[in-house]
Amino acid sequence: MGRTLVELFYDVVSPYSWLGFEVLCRYQHIWNIDLRFRPAFLGGIMQATVELFLKGNKPPAMLPKRAEYMLKDLERMGKYYQVPVTISASDFQRILGKSSLGAMRFITAIDMTQPKYLETLSREFWMRFWSQHEDISQMESIVAVAGQAGLSSEFTQKLLDMISSPEVKNRLKETTEEAIKYGAFGMPAVVAHFNGKPHLFFGSDRLELLANVIGEKWLGPVPSVPSSKM
Repeated sequence: MGRTLVELFYDVVSPYSWLGFEVLCRYQHIWNIDLRFRPAFLGGIMQATVELFLKGNKPPAMLPKRAEYMLKDLERMGKYYQVPVTISASDFQRILGKSSLGAMRFITAIDMTQPKYLETLSREFWMRFWSQHEDISQMESIVAVAGQAGLSSEFTQKLLDMISSPEVKNRLKETTEEAIKYGAFGMPAVVAHFNGKPHLFFGSDRLELLANVIGEKWLGPVPSVPSSKM
């Protein structure tokens, strides 16, 4: 049986994307899958689904009751998934007032040039924004994240020069549009290509269902790696 392609569409402004990202990173060494990271722009998805937005498809932080629940939910999920995501009520204005567009273009640039750094760089953006509660929208913040990910100053500058290029802008736009074509209306959006067709799963809490669909075993969010595959 061939390996299943699993695509993760994500934006670092989404804390639930971080949860799904870390769990899939763990399972890529256990399940018979090829995991492909697909950096996209959540703002573009929300704008494209404007009709749903008007009917209630809004970010949780924009709906008072959902925001209140999100505070409790992320605390529980972070502990259960063993991911250091934290949030407080004061974070909502910070989240709504910042754009992740520059960060996602920077991540897209790394995907286009040195994809081996994609996992580490993405994780460092989440760490800075959702664990350290620091900015990721300004250029100096992006430079700081790149340094934490182990990128040289010369390579970082090359990537910064790229983020305003049509190539990077178009790649991010195309990836976002691809997620929408699969049916994404938020993030994380996980697409498993199984039995000749794509299967969309929304949210970090649908990975157990993903396992069931692709014929793999769910071992919880922090699985032990079998010795034979280490």
